[in-house]
Amino acid sequence: MTNSRARETTEAIERLYISMRHLFYRGFFKPAGVSGESIRSLLKTINPEIYGSMNIPSKLELDGLMYVLDRLPEGIEECAFIHLTSDEGFDKGSFEPIVPKKRRRNCYRIDEHQMNIEVLLGRSEIYDILTHLTFLFIEADKIRNLAFIQDENWKPTRAFKIIEEVVKGEKKFSRREKEVALIHLSSLIGRTFDETLNAYNTFGDDSNPDRLFKIIYNLGKVSLEDAKQTREREIHFSAILKERVGHHYFGEKWANKVKEVLFENDLHMRPLHIISANMHSVKNMLYANDALKKKDPKEVDYKLYGDISDKKELRDKVSKYALEEGLIYINDKSGSNIDVQIIDLSKTNLKNTPFGHIKYGGDDVIMVFDYAFGEQAFEVMDELLRPFEQKEEVYMMKVKSVSIMGKAGILAGGKGDIMIPTAHIFEGTADNYPFENALKLDDFIDDELQAFEGPMITVLGTSLQNRDILSYFMNTSWKAIGLEMEGAHYQKAIQVASKIRHHIAPDLFVCYAYYASDNPLETGSTLSSGGLGLTGVKPTYLITLRILEKILQHGKKEVSIKK
Repeated sequence: MTNSRARETTEAIERLYISMRHLFYRGFFKPAGVSGESIRSLLKTINPEIYGSMNIPSKLELDGLMYVLDRLPEGIEECAFIHLTSDEGFDKGSFEPIVPKKRRRNCYRIDEHQMNIEVLLGRSEIYDILTHLTFLFIEADKIRNLAFIQDENWKPTRAFKIIEEVVKGEKKFSRREKEVALIHLSSLIGRTFDETLNAYNTFGDDSNPDRLFKIIYNLGKVSLEDAKQTREREIHFSAILKERVGHHYFGEKWANKVKEVLFENDLHMRPLHIISANMHSVKNMLYANDALKKKDPKEVDYKLYGDISDKKELRDKVSKYALEEGLIYINDKSGSNIDVQIIDLSKTNLKNTPFGHIKYGGDDVIMVFDYAFGEQAFEVMDELLRPFEQKEEVYMMKVKSVSIMGKAGILAGGKGDIMIPTAHIFEGTADNYPFENALKLDDFIDDELQAFEGPMITVLGTSLQNRDILSYFMNTSWKAIGLEMEGAHYQKAIQVASKIRHHIAPDLFVCYAYYASDNPLETGSTLSSGGLGLTGVKPTYLITLRILEKILQHGKKEVSIKK
C-alpha cells in the first residue's frame, strides 16, 4: 500500500510542477478556475505532512496556516489579485516593501485588492509561492463553506457575524466577551477552544492581538467574493519575470561582483575554498575568541557561540573585529539575496581559535556565501565557477574545495542530528549525483548528537512531502537519510565545471553536511512545528569545525609539499 501511495505521490508531484510551469508561461490563472482546481486536486492527492489536516473539510489547519503566512507578505489574505514579478523598480516609487517573516523577498501592496511579490530566486521560488498560495486557497474556501450557508444568498452564520464584529473593532470587547468570540471561532474552524486560544496568542502580538480573527475573516470574505463572482481571485506572472527566469540574470550579476572584489583585493590567483553556509559560524569560529577576549580554548566553546547567537551586542563586537582584521563583506545588491564574506587566511591569526593546533601557514582564501534556494543553487554555483575577464585577461577560478552545509529534513533521527550525504538523488527523476564526500561519519562521533551517512533526496519543495513517499525513500533500497532542496543543483554545477567544461581543476574536494531542522515523518516535528532555536547551535558549529579543519589541513599539506 505504501509503495503504491508513494508512486501516486511521485506522479502527482511531477504533474503539479508541470502544471505550475505551464501556468507560469501562460501568464495567469484563476485559483477557482479549471487550472486552479487542477493544482488543488494534485496538492490534495499529495496531502503533505506539513499541511496537516488540509484534507479535512470541517477543520482548519492552524500550524500549516502559520507556516505559510510566515512565508507570504502580511495582508495577503485580504487580496484577490496576486502578481508575481521580477525586480521591476517598485522600490523607486512610494510603495513600502513588505518582507515576510521567514522569507527574504520584497512584496508590495499596490492597492486594497492587489499584492505584488518579487521573485528573484528562480523557478523553485515560484513553485514554493504557488504551493503556499494553493494551500491558502483551500483553507479559504473551507472557511467560506463553514461560515456561510450555501444557498443563492450565502447568508453568514452567527459565528461569522461575531468574528466580523471583532475584526471591525467598532465595539470594545471585554476579556469575557473576547473568550466567547474565541469559542464561536473554535466552533467555526473545527478546533478545540484550547487549540484556538493557542493559535490566537501565536498569531497575534501587542500591536495586532486579533490577527487570527482578521485572517479567518478576510480569507472567508475574499473566497466568498470569488464564489459570488463579484471579485474573482487571479494570479498573474509579469512579462519581465517570464523573460528572466532560467537565464541566470541575477546569478551572473552576483558572481561578477564576487570575482571583481577578489580581483580588486589581489586574491583571484590564490587557492579558493567556497563554503555555502550561514553568515555567522565561520566568522565566529575564526574571530570570536579574540573579539570577546576569550583565551585559547582546549575544546570548542559551544556555549559561547550560543551566547553570541542570543545577544546582538556580542554579534556586533565579533563583526566589527572581523572587519578590522581583514574580513571582506559583500552586501549583495544583485537581487540574488546572497551575501558574501571573503577571508584571507594569510592575514588571519588562528592561534586563539579551535584550529591553533593545525599550525597552518598557507595563503588560501575562504569565501562564505549565504544559503541559495532550490534551483538557484545551480545558477549561482555555475556562474561562480566560470572563468572571468579582467583588464582583457581571462582568469580561471582557483577552486580547491566546495563545502555545503545547511538545514535539512531527517528521516532516521531527530531535530539537531547530522546527515552526511554520499549522493544526491533528484526527486521525481532518475537523476543521481554520487560523490566522494571529504566529510565522514567518523568526523561526527559525539555524545549528544547522532550522525547518519547515506544518500539524500533533493526535493522540488519541502512543503510537498508526505509520509508515504518519505517512508519509501527511507525503507527501500534507496536508504535515504534525509531531504533538502539544493544538493543535486550544487553538485550538478560542480561536476559540469570540473569534469566537462573544465572551468576549474578536477582535483577539488567537496564537503557536504546538513543538520536536521525537522523530521517530517514524526508528528509534531515537521517544519510547521517551529524552528530549532538554540538546539541548532551545536550541530551548526560542529559541522563548521570539521569543514574548516579539512580546509586548513589541506592548506598545510600544500605548504609542506612546496617546502
